[in-house]
Amino acid sequence: MTPQPTVWPALRYDDAPAAVRFLVDVLGFEETLVVPGGAERAIAHAELRWPEGGGVMLGSTGGPADDVHDAMKPGTGAVYVVSDHVDAVHARVRAAGGRITLDPHDTDYGSHTFSLRDPEGNSWTLGTYRGA
Repeated sequence: MTPQPTVWPALRYDDAPAAVRFLVDVLGFEETLVVPGGAERAIAHAELRWPEGGGVMLGSTGGPADDVHDAMKPGTGAVYVVSDHVDAVHARVRAAGGRITLDPHDTDYGSHTFSLRDPEGNSWTLGTYRGA
């Protein structure tokens, strides 16, 4: 069983519903919770789980400021995701016309990795490196 995530990167999107679709349908996250936000923001809060462990939270821009997350600007985040399926994810991103910023390669510290930008510019790197 995959342990519950205890660290949650948080991102903001102008079009959070489209971001959820990209992260689920292309990268391979699993949609676990999406809370609608109403007229001012499409998604108040969403949680997506990575099937190999971990998760990410996101929400729409707009609405009443909470002085923490609403100060975040879309396209400024960076997330590293550990995966044993780097080439398969890369193939899905390429097939979907995703913006790959670094092609798959092997690093000197033992990772097989590639990088991309999501539709709003956040940077995502997927690699086999699990940390020291």
